[in-house]
Amino acid sequence: MIAIVDYGMGNLRSVQKAFEYLGYDAAVTDQGRTLENASHIVLPGVGAFRDAIAALKSKDLDVLIKREVAKGKPFLGICLGMQLLFDRSLEDGEYEGLGLIGGEVVRFNTDLKIPHIGWNTLFYNKRTALFDGVDDNYFYFVHSYHAAKVAKEDIETTCVYGYEFAAGVNRDNVWGVQFHPEKSGDTGLKVLRNFGAIK
Repeated sequence: MIAIVDYGMGNLRSVQKAFEYLGYDAAVTDQGRTLENASHIVLPGVGAFRDAIAALKSKDLDVLIKREVAKGKPFLGICLGMQLLFDRSLEDGEYEGLGLIGGEVVRFNTDLKIPHIGWNTLFYNKRTALFDGVDDNYFYFVHSYHAAKVAKEDIETTCVYGYEFAAGVNRDNVWGVQFHPEKSGDTGLKVLRNFGAIK
């Protein structure tokens, strides 16, 4: 069973429906027992980092996530969920993240329209099981902030919007994608299918 972390923010149901469409049992939950029993954990999210990390901590979900990741359980952060993986965010102040991957979250510094909305191209720095067999590299983005100061070995994919930024990260059993696979058609579904198949 794939557990989708419910902390009151984000497009939880659309992510759940995508996994169910692919034939996976997926549950939206904020219960520790469900997270412990799950084979995989997904942290989606839309909104402000400050509110998201506060909501996770208010339910001790930050502690539960770190504990399950330490067991080696496959974990995927989507959009804001990816940003929460890093050490800190500089969105409207400075806020501590989950610290699962080194780096920080900063606002786009470009003359292009912010937020970055729409389809864009991924470039691969490395290719793990998450992108196995993914031939198309167009995905759908909606964000004003992005990861920075990420070690090259932790960057799986990059994207260019004014300049290059980390669009997908991986360290051991932890993955993060800045784009929305559940909104990226068949290509995005392939990414979710791959995640569900990771052992």
